[in-house]
Amino acid sequence: MEKREVQHTGGTFGSRGNFVVVMVMILGVFVAILNETLLNVALSKIMADIGISPSKAQWLTTGYLLVIGVLIPITAYLLQRFTTRSLFLSAMGLFTVGTFIAAISPGFALLVTGRVLQAAGTGLLFPLLTNVVFAIVSIEKRGSAMGTIGIVITFAPAIGPTLSGIIVEHFSWRVLFYGVLPIALFVIGFAYAKLKNVTETTNPKIDVISLLLSTFGFGGIVYGFSSAGESHGGWTGNGVLIPIVTGAVSLGLFVWRQLVIPQPLLDLRAFGYKVFRISTLIMMIVMMAMFSAMMLLPIFLQNALGYSPLEAGLVMLPGGVVMGIMSPITGRLFDKFGARWLAVIGLALIGNTLWQFAIITLSTSYGMIMLLNTLLMLGISMLMMPVMTNALNELPPPLYPHGTAIIGTLQQVSGAVGTALLVTVMTNGSKRFLESPSGAQNDATGKILAMLAGMKSAFLLAFALIAVAWACSLFLRRAAAPEKEPGGKRVSVH
Repeated sequence: MEKREVQHTGGTFGSRGNFVVVMVMILGVFVAILNETLLNVALSKIMADIGISPSKAQWLTTGYLLVIGVLIPITAYLLQRFTTRSLFLSAMGLFTVGTFIAAISPGFALLVTGRVLQAAGTGLLFPLLTNVVFAIVSIEKRGSAMGTIGIVITFAPAIGPTLSGIIVEHFSWRVLFYGVLPIALFVIGFAYAKLKNVTETTNPKIDVISLLLSTFGFGGIVYGFSSAGESHGGWTGNGVLIPIVTGAVSLGLFVWRQLVIPQPLLDLRAFGYKVFRISTLIMMIVMMAMFSAMMLLPIFLQNALGYSPLEAGLVMLPGGVVMGIMSPITGRLFDKFGARWLAVIGLALIGNTLWQFAIITLSTSYGMIMLLNTLLMLGISMLMMPVMTNALNELPPPLYPHGTAIIGTLQQVSGAVGTALLVTVMTNGSKRFLESPSGAQNDATGKILAMLAGMKSAFLLAFALIAVAWACSLFLRRAAAPEKEPGGKRVSVH
């Protein structure tokens, strides 16, 4: 067992050494998360270049989400078993190798292999970074620390579509990978020279049955719902139903097993803490609402209003900039006031913005849509990192890796479920409009109006979900790390 004593003295991160550790890791997480959204705008160019169908191309994004969804539940074990340094270098190594393979790939098989390796690295990096912050930062300063992390976590996916649009308009899609490669290599070299071990390691046993159930459970759910979303809300195909049913049964068995074995893969006792339960539910709902804007707005702008992919990507940019600016500010506000009122105000802003999207018309200007999306991202920035920090603050240190893994996993699952659900609502709303007297004409205008009607229905559902999250936020309280686990058992740190 290796144990590092961390002194919480001076500055947000305790010492200059701790600050360097976190900054190195933040840079790695930035390039990894940036890569999640870089491909969205480039898919049509990739399909034309290597000669693949849309159904094959969707695997470049679905496969990425699938690997992360499968891997994150295992991170709780990995975080306890391996050192900070070895895990980070391994994760960045996987990501870098995957980036290189994707850049040189002559066809689909190697390209999807590269994406899978990238996803494996990405799935490890953010839980590792969060766990390191909670190990080295005192509870009074975690809001500021997580706010600093939030700058890159929120800014990277927001600039991805815009950056991708600019690159693919002037260069080959391979530049998306070649451009990331030197940054990833620099991070590995810098981490090798500067990164130190700051977390404790133990020697937990891994339960193989739990690992298999987790893989089939979370993998089946993410794949099934992602497939439903990719097929525009189709739920009747075997490619959707079989993975979802298999995933649901496996997930049920996985939960049961975690509650009865002495060393669970994912310690569900974290749900014994009220603030953690409420916070996790709020974050899942917000992820679904965020996906509604990120997915529906570009479709509406391009297919209904006739804007280019680059113009559609630029709509998201101011929101990303605002999230980056606000993240450290909301972190400091969290340290001073707690998460409750940040969540209440943020969710009210998100709800109001989604309602405005639900009453949008074809005459709504490009600038107004950009403004509404920016206000939506402002609301999200007010609560995502504070609510997550508050949730983990309530847990004892031995449960930090498990709490991080639970939140990360459920965010991936809710993202896949939310995408499929909102696409289904949009598709069905469009069909209902076309079958109504108002949509009787089957011309281009009728189809555009049908798309608008479907999008409004999807945003109304997102608004209703946010209303539930807002009600939950009223029950949040400021968390303090407990000395005892639920049921009175005293916490012991291994």
